Amino acid sequence: MALPPAFLDELRARTPLPGLIGRKTRLAKSGRNWKGCCPFHGEKTPSFYVYDDHFHCFGCGAHGDAITFVMRAEGAAFPEAVERLAAEAGLDVPKPSPQEAARDRRARDLHAVMAAAAEAYHRRLFLPEGRAALDYLLKRGLTEATIRAFGLGWAPSGRGAIAADLRGEEITEDQLLEAGLLRAGEAGDPPRDFFYARVMFPIRDRRGRVIAFGGRILGDGQPKYVNSPETPLFRKRMGLYGLDLAREGAFRGASVVVAEGYMDVIALHQAGFSGAVAPLGTALTPEQLEELWRLSPKPVLCFDGDAAGTRALLRAAETALPLLEGEKSLAAVRLPQGQDPDSLIQSAGRGAFDSLLGSAPDIFDVIFDVSREGIDLRSREAQEGWQRKHDGWISAIADRPKKSSVARLFNQRRREILREVESAARRKGVRLKASGGIAASLPHLVSGRRAAPRPAISAAPVQAERARMLLAILLRHPWLLPQVEEGVGLLDLPDGAPAQLRAAILAWHPGAERVDSEGLIAHLAQTGFEDAASWALSPAGLPVAARPEALPGEVEEGFWHFFARLGGEAGLREQQQEALTALIETNDPIAELRLKRLSEQLEAIRRGDEAAGASGDAA
Repeated sequence: MALPPAFLDELRARTPLPGLIGRKTRLAKSGRNWKGCCPFHGEKTPSFYVYDDHFHCFGCGAHGDAITFVMRAEGAAFPEAVERLAAEAGLDVPKPSPQEAARDRRARDLHAVMAAAAEAYHRRLFLPEGRAALDYLLKRGLTEATIRAFGLGWAPSGRGAIAADLRGEEITEDQLLEAGLLRAGEAGDPPRDFFYARVMFPIRDRRGRVIAFGGRILGDGQPKYVNSPETPLFRKRMGLYGLDLAREGAFRGASVVVAEGYMDVIALHQAGFSGAVAPLGTALTPEQLEELWRLSPKPVLCFDGDAAGTRALLRAAETALPLLEGEKSLAAVRLPQGQDPDSLIQSAGRGAFDSLLGSAPDIFDVIFDVSREGIDLRSREAQEGWQRKHDGWISAIADRPKKSSVARLFNQRRREILREVESAARRKGVRLKASGGIAASLPHLVSGRRAAPRPAISAAPVQAERARMLLAILLRHPWLLPQVEEGVGLLDLPDGAPAQLRAAILAWHPGAERVDSEGLIAHLAQTGFEDAASWALSPAGLPVAARPEALPGEVEEGFWHFFARLGGEAGLREQQQEALTALIETNDPIAELRLKRLSEQLEAIRRGDEAAGASGDAA
């Protein structure tokens, strides 16, 4: 009986192994795992270990998951074991329709296609035509053993190469198109290779099956990296590069490390850090975080030591906040400026990275430190803004014990730093206001009177109102999120309700069954953001684009109008560069659309063309 892999994965996830196996043998807690005497062979000293998703006996070698355990312990056949576990888990075993059976057969066939393609690319790397690619990998410090372990390869520059390589395998053109190895031709042209003249990085699922490829061009051409398109086997937000090897590494006690790129992962594995993985050209997603927690309760984030790496770290932390519960946590390593794991290991050796990893602080310590950087805390406004940022992070944590613990940590560290600021101010002859602000004493004034500070002209109320308009548009028209969520996540919104509501909307979107306004607003009400949503949708001054009946063109025009005004020219330029990088690396149509919209708004700002956002006018 062929069952959908998604059903089997859910069945395993819903079957706690300690409870299941504990019926057959007594288990005792051992760190974060369990151990006991093996139920499959007589032993007096426990050598049988139970992990989150599998068991292993170091005495007789028995190994498997919940289904395997029932089959071995009770002599059940596979269908019978599945039926028993499904009944306990409250799941109905799906009855495959002819269409589902056909899809399963196609998926199995596509796995075979991808395996054959990986072998073909790998074989070409060691032919004369792949010499430049092989030399590149060797110059990057990889050994031939590492190259073979990761199955690295070479896609030649000649068109039609992969089809020719796989012709003897009886693989059809339709299969190559469905697997993402060919792309359809335009205007009646024949299909062409998706990858050519690139070093190839096979991407595998947790079971070690090739599901996609990443390709890197040699030299300075663009785009530097191209990933497979999404296919029946591959969804980039679900997988992690190096996951199959990291599972084995984590099983043997290695730390799970999340790096940014393919070469970082490979360099880490070669240096002995066998739990290294990387996201697939996207910011770390909730699905990838859940996959990481299946390997370790506290994986370590390790992004590049530059401004982009710090932003990626903060985005990953904010994505994780609503998911943190129980033992689920994160640590983080901040590399020296300009370094990545690959360059650090090559320049300073394995010990330097091992030292950083061994002292990796908790994610909350790291984001607190990041929040402190570049802020002058000698004014009340700065202190309040700093605390609002912390409050926003704390409010996003769903787990109550974790929320309380982090709130205590932030409050304690904030008090310590503010005491230091106060002491430093006193040493310099600066008077602290009772409100918490600081005013410099001016003893040199003959009159002894202090000049009243001139009120600063602040754009904060204007920015808050613009943020409200933009969020109202998203609340009424969340269908816009797939093409704008990356840009919205990077906007520097005012602290408090705007930033918190933005975080709640972005956290809702990936898991939403239906992306509609009613579902989003209901979700916000259920999760404590009803007041924030009411603030955003209060009718005063709302633009046409925030009306439920607004046309798609009006919605897009109004959204980008407020987006541009919130980001400013410098912010738009930065996002334009990030969108260009994303397009180069992923060839994603959404990145292309985002780049187009950002470029249009930049041009409008440079022209001083306020008419670019006509639908931003109040309704």
